[in-house]
Amino acid sequence: MKTAKISLLVLCCVLINGSCKKVLNENPESQIVPAYFNSPAGVLGGIAGVYNDIRSQWGTEGFTNEMQAGTDEFIRGASSGGATVHDYNGLNGSNFGSAWGIAFQDINTVNGVLKYVPSVDLPDQTKKVYAAQAKFLRAFWYFYLVQTFGDVPLHKEFITVPSQAASRQPAAAVYELIIQDLTEAAADLPNIPAAPFLGKPATKPVAQLLLAKAYLTRGWLTNSQEDFGKAAALCEDIIANKGAYNLDLWQDYGDAFVPANDYGKETMFVSDHMLDPKYGYYAVGGAAGGGAAQNLSPWFTNWDYPNNSGINSYKDGAGMLVNAGTSGMIRDAFYGRPYQRMRPNSYRWPTGVHAGKNYFLDQAFVRRDIDSRYANSFYTVYISNVAITNAANAANNTRGIGYSMQVGVDTAVWLPDVEITGAPQFVGSRPFKGLVVPPSMWKPNIFPALKKYMDPSRGANFNDPSTRPCVLYRFSDVYLTGAEAAFKANNSTRAAELISIVRQRAAYRKTNTAQQNTDAAAAMIISAADVTVDFILDERSREFFGEWQRWHDLVRTQSLVRRTKEWNPEAGQYIKDFHILRPIPQSQIDRVVDGPPFPQNKDY
Repeated sequence: MKTAKISLLVLCCVLINGSCKKVLNENPESQIVPAYFNSPAGVLGGIAGVYNDIRSQWGTEGFTNEMQAGTDEFIRGASSGGATVHDYNGLNGSNFGSAWGIAFQDINTVNGVLKYVPSVDLPDQTKKVYAAQAKFLRAFWYFYLVQTFGDVPLHKEFITVPSQAASRQPAAAVYELIIQDLTEAAADLPNIPAAPFLGKPATKPVAQLLLAKAYLTRGWLTNSQEDFGKAAALCEDIIANKGAYNLDLWQDYGDAFVPANDYGKETMFVSDHMLDPKYGYYAVGGAAGGGAAQNLSPWFTNWDYPNNSGINSYKDGAGMLVNAGTSGMIRDAFYGRPYQRMRPNSYRWPTGVHAGKNYFLDQAFVRRDIDSRYANSFYTVYISNVAITNAANAANNTRGIGYSMQVGVDTAVWLPDVEITGAPQFVGSRPFKGLVVPPSMWKPNIFPALKKYMDPSRGANFNDPSTRPCVLYRFSDVYLTGAEAAFKANNSTRAAELISIVRQRAAYRKTNTAQQNTDAAAAMIISAADVTVDFILDERSREFFGEWQRWHDLVRTQSLVRRTKEWNPEAGQYIKDFHILRPIPQSQIDRVVDGPPFPQNKDY
């Protein structure tokens, strides 16, 4: 589908007239002008264009870095490159802000929809739903902007005249518009998706959840008990009416990430992707490496398993793994592309308050014995996918035996979550055919890979971008957002109850007996005394690791600087208080030449 644009300057809109998988079907227009909105197809195309642009951010490399790197959860992978977002050293408006321009383009697009939808020839109820979609999408982008940059330009009217002047409005005014838009959108959106908005677009509960998040975030900024109470009440309403919304938790946490369940009962809102090459997002079999609308998220946290699984790898005098011998793995669709841009933060602190601990295993996923979220979130076992023979006298083979690896049977690499005597070639005194790589040997090119969004459907074209949707909101977020709001509203008892529901679900394992599941669930219940800001953040880490939420979670709770210094050895030495806001893109500042200069955020 061709890209349709309104050519304007600075903060004016580009309308992308694209269709989202499972969202809607429409007739493409190669070029449109503002008057195009004055038709049913125009307003629908405007909404579709904004949904399309969400796809151009979520799942792409730059945006994924912006939402997750430089936090307590992630440190650099071997191929992270020079992205300053990982450590804040040199972060500025020239190397940040992939979504800024798209956000304002989309805001103007929905402003055009809102201007023209009252006068188009459509049933009144359809007009209400279209307007509600537009208000939701405007609020969606403004919520991203205000959390990320603070004061931003506030546009409520459709811009059709080019301008090179712009100013920033107070965050308080931006929040007022967000809350108004989401309140009105929630009133008019349907309970469940309905034609032409199919799949998992905005619905009433999605608008309510985003509204709760907006109240909660503003409440943290202003210490408003009223905002906390409203956020809590919204989440309670969604939970109470989950049946009407066709929403619920899967019994097994892992089922939330099965591809067949991408549009299932736990999924609330997604950014769709597609395989069909006629939409132009990539050429099938072309091994695309990036670009707008390409979902590469399954592979950013993937280590280079084909080149670091030498069958006779050994531990050097410093305790580090040295790759040696024939590789026990080749690249395939199941384990995916090894981008290794970032890795779970398993840095073990030698001294200080966290001496001997790392964030990944000792803080976030500390109850791996009963909490299934670690096992369901990360690959720790790699089954051999290439037939090789290892001679007893092969270089660096200390096992004392020769053997062959059975494809699909033998373990090529095992990354246990505890130290193993004899690693990497032995488990105790028993020779191990593959490699055993315990936490002390994890490094930038070998670590547990996040598997939530892996896409084995790529088949023979396994280097192609994923066509799985990027899931932005899941139903479990309603419980944890509600818990945080209840905690801030001085109701720790209810906060503990809501958190416990999510934790008890995480205790369930299909391989357990009924009694084992009952006992595990009971062990996961927490009390009001357990609920703190840090406990909530740890719980969100366990539940949403790698789901594009972490940077905003830490900023909202005023914990970014503290927790990054405590846990992240790369970013902790550079992060400052002013980093709770991101730098305004330099391109925006440079383009404002009429009137007062466009201000950069403080200290950038």
